[in-house]
Amino acid sequence: MSGEYDVLISGCGPVGAGLAIELGQRGVRVGVVERNLEPPRIPKGQNLTQRTMEHMQAWGVEKAMREAKTIPSNVGLGGLTAYGSLLSGYHYDWFKRAAVRPYYSADNERLPQYETERVLRERLEALDSVDVFYGWKTEALQDHADGASLTARKGDATRTLRGQYLVGCDGARSTVRQTAGIGETLDDHDRLMALVVFRSPEFFKLIEGFRDKQFYNVLHPDNDGYWMFFGMVEWKQSFFFHAPVPADTDRDNFDFKALIRRAVGTDFALDLEYVGFWDLRISVAETYRKGRVFLAGDAAHSHPPYGGYGINTGFEDARNLGWKLAAVLDGWGGETLLDSYDGERRVVFQSTARDFIERFIVEDRAFVRSFDPGSDRAAFETAWAERANAGAGIGISTFAPQYEGSDIVDGPAGGETSAIGIHDFTARPGHHLPPLDLADGSTTLDRLSDGFTLLQLGAPQELTKELQVIAECAGIPLTVVNFAAERVDGDYGHALVLARPDGYVAWAGETLGDAEHLLALVGGRGASGP
Repeated sequence: MSGEYDVLISGCGPVGAGLAIELGQRGVRVGVVERNLEPPRIPKGQNLTQRTMEHMQAWGVEKAMREAKTIPSNVGLGGLTAYGSLLSGYHYDWFKRAAVRPYYSADNERLPQYETERVLRERLEALDSVDVFYGWKTEALQDHADGASLTARKGDATRTLRGQYLVGCDGARSTVRQTAGIGETLDDHDRLMALVVFRSPEFFKLIEGFRDKQFYNVLHPDNDGYWMFFGMVEWKQSFFFHAPVPADTDRDNFDFKALIRRAVGTDFALDLEYVGFWDLRISVAETYRKGRVFLAGDAAHSHPPYGGYGINTGFEDARNLGWKLAAVLDGWGGETLLDSYDGERRVVFQSTARDFIERFIVEDRAFVRSFDPGSDRAAFETAWAERANAGAGIGISTFAPQYEGSDIVDGPAGGETSAIGIHDFTARPGHHLPPLDLADGSTTLDRLSDGFTLLQLGAPQELTKELQVIAECAGIPLTVVNFAAERVDGDYGHALVLARPDGYVAWAGETLGDAEHLLALVGGRGASGP
């Protein structure tokens, strides 16, 4: 088996596997090193958003993902937030993702991360362009002038793989990040959190009234704004539980059953299956790229599992970086394209952490410090009702990552990249392209290609000819889709929309203008490129 690859990936968790699929499907030769023979059976990273399921569509695994779920399909995917304890009577719907479903081409899903990884690993086995070395651990790496190399160990054996680029998808304690000398900014909340998996059919009976929910947050005043939260793993049987615990807690000196019962608000029988710990902190790498080395997923960023941002952020990293690496390897993408990965994804993560996760903690802390049903029930219930009215959509309507400030997007003057946006069917440069329904039951997103796609909605056909010629000469993959003869249900607000390979809008307008400049810009060969 050859040791020469286009791209090396350290780590075949969900992000590494997703990146390998994205690259492998494009014909890129990929070598992946993964220390675990099997995915660890820890039920984390369960929530997969509509955007993530669009990635699964692109990677050819959507059907397999839905078949791998451990909860019946007729059970709702929602969540709730409760005050004091789960059964206190004070609760409201929280983070209802169905509210933004029309803006995406797939329903969201929930399944344990080990099932997600299993499905992705099976997809990798079908790709001849990808080699995965299971049971091998990355020990060292080198960034050469003309490539990168990775040395891995398995027992007493070592092997060195060589490639043109190397991506660290090896978790929060990334060997790649540390060895490459990439620092990280850390916001440590100084909280030790426990992750407990427990089995309890009796608990399932207690929550039957929440049948349309699969995760439950408990806001207890003693935790000063930090959540205790539950989630379902296996239908009627097993559940996970996260909660703050004293700093000196270990598996033997703490009564986890009592803590769980306190969070629920009643006594019930349960058996512990797993106890682990994690530090409540937010970290982000100082850069996502250093020469030929890149970071993605938890190697680049980590934060508390509040709102299901973690695994979904990692998958977006993979989709964003994958097509850009493939473009450069194919010869039509410029260095600015690779630099834009950091400029887009790191800035979005910083906004996610600041404007959503940190905000949740700050707002919850302010609430529990200001209102107490024991001392002023009327004031508490008024304030709680106000939270309930806003709770169903919290973080949903405004969480719409966008790249308006990107160097490879023809965006608005003064546009800034951020996790904050609005869901709108207008095609806006830097924003995710929403689907419009077509008469045959498909959507406009079904017509997107693996390269750039120019959607022609009412513009004269001759407007696109120059762009097609320039793209062909430059080797840029471009597909023109003319909807003149089809009924499109809706309006993008523009006659022409140029979509990137990852489904984001690169440009939108009525007439192309300087087509050569536009293609140079979106291909990373603009003024700041080589």
